[in-house]
Order: sequence, then structure tokens, then C-alpha cells
Amino acid sequence: MIRPCPHCGKGNRVPPQHLADTGRCGACKQALPPLAEPLDVDTAQFDEINRQARVPLLVDFWAPWCGPCKAAAPEVARAAASLAGRAIVLKVNSDENPQLSSRYQVRSIPNFAVFRRGELAWQQPGLLRQHELEQAALAHA
Repeated sequence: MIRPCPHCGKGNRVPPQHLADTGRCGACKQALPPLAEPLDVDTAQFDEINRQARVPLLVDFWAPWCGPCKAAAPEVARAAASLAGRAIVLKVNSDENPQLSSRYQVRSIPNFAVFRRGELAWQQPGLLRQHELEQAALAHA
């Protein structure tokens, strides 16, 4: 994954297993904080991160036309910021990745799931608030 440095803007290649770690920018040598925002991924990226992540993954299955998904987006963003370093938050567009949605039997959206060590640990459809998302991610860590 390529993550921009918040200090100098240069792109830094961060392996999936280090997305929740604090690193150092290769260009300016300033701290590169853990991922603190939801990361939009496709099926291949999801599979790679799910295999290699050392922290739980909180996954938001959503679609751009879905009203409740739009309402959930700020909650997901706040949860990602709060969980930085303790979990990774991913967003999967169900319209663009139907095979991934099918794999995890996502029948309605928004649908939230927590993965631990590559395995599905928890899943729930419907609109959830920030604190509920955080509790789910940490309870199934």
C-alpha cells in the first residue's frame, strides 16, 4: 500500500502487516502514523491485508447508492481514527466487488464484519454507530 506522508506528502510503501504501526517517512524521516482513516480496497487488496494484518480488520461493505451506507460513513471514519494502531478499517464497495460480498454472504448493506487472523470473527448488517463499531473490533480482536 502507498501512504502519503502527512508532513511532506511523499508516498511511502507500507506492507499490509505494518498498516497499524508507526513508521518513518523514507523522504523526510518524520513519523508516519498508523492508518487512521478507512481504506477503500478491492478483493485482491482485501485478501492481502486480511492474510497479513497483525491487528483486527473492521470491514464496511457498502455501495454508493445506499442511503444508510452514506449515513454510516462518518461513523466509520470516526471509528477508524479512534482505532488507529489497534485495528485497520477497510471499506469494500459491494457493487464493484460482488465476489467478495458473496464470499461473506453479504445480503444487505451496510454490513460490518471483523476479521481476526484472516478469519471472519463477527458480522452484522445495519447502521452502527462509532462506539458500536469500536466495541465490535476490539471485542473480537
